Order: sequence, then C-alpha cells, then structure tokens
Amino acid sequence: MKQVAYADLASLVGQEIGVSDWVEVSQERVNLFAEATGDHQWIHVDVERATKEIGGPIAHGYLTLSLIPMLGADILRVTGVTRGINYGCDKVRFTGMVRVGKKVRMRQKLVSVEPKAGGLQLKNECTIEIEGEERPACVAETISILYGA
Repeated sequence: MKQVAYADLASLVGQEIGVSDWVEVSQERVNLFAEATGDHQWIHVDVERATKEIGGPIAHGYLTLSLIPMLGADILRVTGVTRGINYGCDKVRFTGMVRVGKKVRMRQKLVSVEPKAGGLQLKNECTIEIEGEERPACVAETISILYGA
C-alpha cells in the first residue's frame, strides 16, 4: 500500500497509484447485494437456472462498481485527512461479466487533484480486472473530495 500526505497528493497526478489484492466474488456476496438493492434477477441469484442458461451466475455490474472503496483502501492511504466523501463518477463502463467464484482486483490511476469546497477533489481512473481474463469488468472515473486537517 502506498502512503502519501494530503499536501503531496498532486505529486501523484498522472501516475498509476497501485493495484489491490484479489477479492473473490462469491454467491453469498451476490445474494447479499441482491437483498440490499432489491435486484433479484435470475442471472445473479438463481444458480441452477443461470448455470443451465448462461454457464453460471454473474455478479451485478453495480456490485462490481460498489467494490471500488474497499479495493481502493488496499491501494492508497492519505495521511492528514479529517474526512472524505464520494462526489460521483464522470464515466462508468461495465466491459466484462464477473462470474460468481471469480476474483477481481482494482488498478488505480490518479487523473487529477483540484481545490474544491475547502478540500481537494480527486479524480481516479479505476479499472477492475478479472483474474485470468483479458477484458476488465469495469472501468470507472470516480470523483471524491478529501478534507485536510
């Protein structure tokens, strides 16, 4: 894990910050996400039907996207921060299916750091890769604001 001081964030712009550890996308995780969101589409939660019709269940695209904060915590620790907020996304694309049982990880690049609302607005390019596959599951440009101490 890389560590950087809040005041030094701009020095990382344009760089790949790092790569997270691999995390398995289990059926339990998919089912819990379905419960939390109300999205019980069979391709995600009906293991028997999904196996028969599409070769096995797949994770929700938004589940994949929701892993970004957890995976990002493995990549970068910013010191001197009192709080941070998710501000949104400029672009999100789901470019590959994550089959249940597969592992994913995130590759993160810091695109920009700009002053915003008394803090620093960070844009990151987050690419969620699927173990053993060429095509990533998701590419998202995320925006957050960090506030220094």
